[in-house]
Amino acid sequence: MENLENELRKAFRDKAMSKHDLSESIEKLEKELHYTFKNKELLKQALSHSSYANERKHIGGSNERLEFLGDSVLSIVVSDHLYKNLTSVAEGELTKLRASLVCEKSLHIFAQQIHLGDYLLLGKGEENTGGRERPSILADAFEAVIAAIYLDGGMEAAAKHILRFIPGDLERTRRVAYSDYKTILQEVVQMNPEEKVEYALIGEEGPDHNKRFVVEVRLNSQVIGTGKGRSKKEAEQLAAKEALKLMGYYEAQ
Repeated sequence: MENLENELRKAFRDKAMSKHDLSESIEKLEKELHYTFKNKELLKQALSHSSYANERKHIGGSNERLEFLGDSVLSIVVSDHLYKNLTSVAEGELTKLRASLVCEKSLHIFAQQIHLGDYLLLGKGEENTGGRERPSILADAFEAVIAAIYLDGGMEAAAKHILRFIPGDLERTRRVAYSDYKTILQEVVQMNPEEKVEYALIGEEGPDHNKRFVVEVRLNSQVIGTGKGRSKKEAEQLAAKEALKLMGYYEAQ
């Protein structure tokens, strides 16, 4: 525990987190994870980026091997969850939905939700070039932490951790994965029956063989999104997607 505290102290130097008592910082990370490690060295390795391991000649190595294992644990847990909860959905759709949930963009957002970047052990180069906020580093560390929990507490503990981040409304998430933003926007708007959504083609660009259509989506005549696509349908979907982002929905997609 003392070695872990010393290494984390260096990582937090000149960071906002360093103003907290270090032991409280470690406990805070475990609270974010909703899991307390029996073997703290697994947690340390999960947080150790290759730049840190190479720079410090860290005996435990980087988190890359844990990332490898965590990727597989994540995949089986999400696959099992989708299989059991979407009983009428075909294999192809399940595959696409799983991909949307375990992609780097989603894992980056999951990592941000638990402030994982604050706890990473980075080399000086990565520290000075924004490594704590880099999506690929955060996504990889998120998978490494999954593996650490799996090794420390078993599959049940790992699954409990992972499923915290999986949306409760899988049907809606499935439609997002299939880019059915128009339907989702309509559902959101229908929460207020007096509201009305309509789409308007406002322009066409390019030659006939490579035309782009520009569509606005309007809420009570007010423009809330604009989309450009190869077809009117695609442009409408992209306009609805922009509107949903404006309204604070589906930032992970």
